[in-house]
Amino acid sequence: MTTAKDLFIIAMDSGQEPAVGQGDLSLALAGAELIDLLGAGGVTLEGDLVVPGEPSAPDDRLLGDAGARIVREAPYESVEDWLWRRGRGLAATYQTALEADGELTQKAGGRLSFGARRVEPVDTPARHGAVDRWERQEPVLAALASVVGIGGGPSDDEPGLDDDAATAVVAAVHDAVMELEAVRQRRTIENAAFANLWRGP
Repeated sequence: MTTAKDLFIIAMDSGQEPAVGQGDLSLALAGAELIDLLGAGGVTLEGDLVVPGEPSAPDDRLLGDAGARIVREAPYESVEDWLWRRGRGLAATYQTALEADGELTQKAGGRLSFGARRVEPVDTPARHGAVDRWERQEPVLAALASVVGIGGGPSDDEPGLDDDAATAVVAAVHDAVMELEAVRQRRTIENAAFANLWRGP
């Protein structure tokens, strides 16, 4: 399993309320893919630019798709640009793929929000692997999970990342999630102001 799939399973399995937002999770999944591509030598970082490495064919279809979408000609894109471009709708893509692979199932009962389907991980070896990695607090998975609010955020005794490139990607994911939250808050304020305008004194 890839870091992104493990992160998705942990997000679905955490049972926290409110659930992780799709936008936040999509950005973190894009970051997880990039870290796995870095680890496989598919890309390197030069400053904040994602530079293609040796073309590879990962066993995982979604990671292979991510690698195929790397900009291979200068000017290369920044980590931030990659997160926003690759992350668009990525959580839904992972949900569809994991359901097709039998890793997720429709959740029985529970609250439905505007007709949204709720899913939960199936008890498979992949889920066990993700949970094991989570319980060991594997640094990359723990760092990405904390960015999207799983596990209560980073703690002082949380193992740090020992890879500068991975650290840079996690920091970029954090910044992107904060930017997305700022956009949400601004829209909430604008909508409230609009509603008050129509309501009148």
